[in-house]
Amino acid sequence: MAVEEEGLRVFQSVKIKIGEAKNIPPYPGPNRMRDCYCTVNLDQEEVFRTKIVEKSLCPFYGEDFYCEIPRSFRHLSFYIFDRDVFRRDSSIGKVAVKKEDLQKYHGKDTWFPLQPVSADSEVQGKVHLELRLSEVITDSGVVCHKLATRVLECQGLPIVNGQCDPYAAVCLLGPSRSDAKKTKVKRKTNNPQFDEVFYFEVTRPLSHTKRQFDVEEEDVDKLALRVDLWNASNLKFGDEFLGGVRVPLRALGQSGIHDAWYFLQPRENGNKSVKADELGSLRLNIVYTEDHVFPSEHYTPLRELLLQSAHAEPVSASAAHILGEVCREKQEAAVPLVRLFLHYGKIVPFISAIANAEVNRTQDPNTIFRGNSLTSKCIDETMKLAGMHYLQVTLKPIIDEICTDHKPCEIDPVKLKESENLETNRENLRHYVDRIFNVITSSGVSCPTVMCDIFFSLRESAATRFQVDQDVRYTAVSSFIFLRFFAPAILSPNLFQLRPHHPDPCTSRTLTLISKTIQTLGSLAKSKSANFKESYMAAFYDYFNEQKYADAVKNFLDLISSSGRWDQKSIETPIMLKEGFMIKRAQGRKRFGMKNFKKRWFRLTNHEFTYHKTKGEAALCSIPIENILAVERLEEESFKMKNMFQVIQPERALYIQANNCVEARDWIDILTKVSQCNRKRLSTYHPSAYLNGHWLCCKLSADTAPGCTPCTGGLPANIQLDVDGDRETERIYSLFSTYMSKLVKMQEACGSKSVYDGPEQEEYSSFIIDDPQETYKTLKLIVSAVQTLEQQHTQYKRDKFRKTKYGSQEHPIGDKSFQCYIRQQSESSTYSI
Repeated sequence: MAVEEEGLRVFQSVKIKIGEAKNIPPYPGPNRMRDCYCTVNLDQEEVFRTKIVEKSLCPFYGEDFYCEIPRSFRHLSFYIFDRDVFRRDSSIGKVAVKKEDLQKYHGKDTWFPLQPVSADSEVQGKVHLELRLSEVITDSGVVCHKLATRVLECQGLPIVNGQCDPYAAVCLLGPSRSDAKKTKVKRKTNNPQFDEVFYFEVTRPLSHTKRQFDVEEEDVDKLALRVDLWNASNLKFGDEFLGGVRVPLRALGQSGIHDAWYFLQPRENGNKSVKADELGSLRLNIVYTEDHVFPSEHYTPLRELLLQSAHAEPVSASAAHILGEVCREKQEAAVPLVRLFLHYGKIVPFISAIANAEVNRTQDPNTIFRGNSLTSKCIDETMKLAGMHYLQVTLKPIIDEICTDHKPCEIDPVKLKESENLETNRENLRHYVDRIFNVITSSGVSCPTVMCDIFFSLRESAATRFQVDQDVRYTAVSSFIFLRFFAPAILSPNLFQLRPHHPDPCTSRTLTLISKTIQTLGSLAKSKSANFKESYMAAFYDYFNEQKYADAVKNFLDLISSSGRWDQKSIETPIMLKEGFMIKRAQGRKRFGMKNFKKRWFRLTNHEFTYHKTKGEAALCSIPIENILAVERLEEESFKMKNMFQVIQPERALYIQANNCVEARDWIDILTKVSQCNRKRLSTYHPSAYLNGHWLCCKLSADTAPGCTPCTGGLPANIQLDVDGDRETERIYSLFSTYMSKLVKMQEACGSKSVYDGPEQEEYSSFIIDDPQETYKTLKLIVSAVQTLEQQHTQYKRDKFRKTKYGSQEHPIGDKSFQCYIRQQSESSTYSI
């Protein structure tokens, strides 16, 4: 989800590898071990949770998480929780990384020390204040100065124990005063509108006390306004601190007026310092990306240059190939290139061109496509994008069964447990391998067309290059479909969206053994048993040394690499697209109220959207995809609940609350995509609910009244290949900009090759340059396009900096930006009375 900003679209995303924790403090009991899990939070909103690792003080998680971030945030936080025997969760420690600090750790494995979790430091949100200093003449004729403090509103306060009933406490702090006042409590909202004014005496008449209270100029800095937000709790432990701000009165300036938004801050004693590693540490790899995407016309020169790559002669002189040459990792280049070429329907000719060039450079047919080249990485990425639902159809049911049944399959005599039988384990493993093998080799008709077209190209290139080797037409395809697609998906099903989490160690071992066997079956190697270093695996594989297995593999490979098999395939088996628990509001005519909100298991396939009392039970309600007329967010004011959306049907709307903002966006996206081709899709909708006889948004009384707001759904999109071409071009520009020095070095290499025919200089030997003159021409065009975009980004940053107003709703004053605010004021930073 993009945020519009000065004509740009701004995308935020984060990719996280949660590695492991170490040195967690032991449980204070005889057992001492802990059952720990880790959560990922945007501020305090949980968006991901790992599995529980039992009985360990150094839990290994090994889980990956990626999400598009749909809102602004201040901290990316990670919490380690311990679950006790009563299934109660207690926090052990946290890692909180400020948004502005994320680039420090970009792509690096980093050990972060865990910090204590304190209610005083768990803050989020912002508050809008207006301060006005004025002279007041008392009844006795004495002039004094009063500060009028107006607390207008707050936004994004944390929800504590499922509720938020906030109020503000306001006081003027000074060397000898602390006057406190409170607003009214606002119930059931984390975006309260207070709009209350409080008055404080800044200077007091001489007769007020025996002591002089007049504030002289040098004492102004000693006065400050303190505003704390609290959650009015019914618990005996008292109200919970939500955050606060401290505003020095010098912010008033000479005008005596100050109107600004502030980020709420923790209490000054909220973050208690602890010794290093006292609570343990957590290993993370964080990649945070913020894409600033200009309107499409800005990318035309670079985009057209890239899209010509498939037809460049030679392909090594193309812009896309050059990107692969200058990037540190081929994967960096492959991801945006594949998405861009898929978006414009040019992926097959591009991969065919670079694959053919790689085949022609290969001397031994046994090493074909075995390296981490641009070709192999692009095909990997294409299979991941286009083949995800293919994996759902083929592997998910049996993978789910393996993860649920926990049948022992260990066949290494050294690792065998005392209670296990080797022959029984072999039979269990043989049964799983046979089932998975049969599912794969009978799934050719379901293989996505784009993958089949690529495999046909690989097959033809390999067969033409190595005409003597009769098997190369098979191994060229099997090296991808088995070695880089099915085998990795079996080994790590969580990385291919087949399972929510990394499997437990026992199941992971079973999947490893299955993956090894399937990989060898698909490789069509001459001596199968020799492929295994372990004698127990070689002995186990003897069971599959039959011709029927090789024939089945060849038939499957023939089918998925044949040209023009069909124009359009229809898969009869429903594809499960997404499932999970959410809360829904009853669709009947009962009176509205919290009692009508119930937790249900939701399931979406390409045929229907259903909900169930719990997972595995019969559907309580089924909505055919063709009956989904629109899927839109529901405004919070409807039910005072966050993360709600509506699935609009011909008769009524189904109101649903997701668990967090990321999950809500994911559900809206996938439901919108799967229903976008419906003929009766709506063009307008009601962003609020129909309550108490009228729509809350437009106040119309008829429940059948047409919508008052345009729908946000775009043009029909392919569920699997929904790509933003401009965003991918922006990412490619960013890569070229990052590796500009290598582009310059490659230009030097072209010049060196053109004038010098001797041995290649070592510093240029890493580049593939088949035609120096054509490559140099392309490099010149790339550098020109990148420099133009760089100038536009620089100008945008300057304009944004010039227009940034600290203290506005978009740029609240934080702990580091108060000085920026003071500098930004055109008047003096102090006032005198």
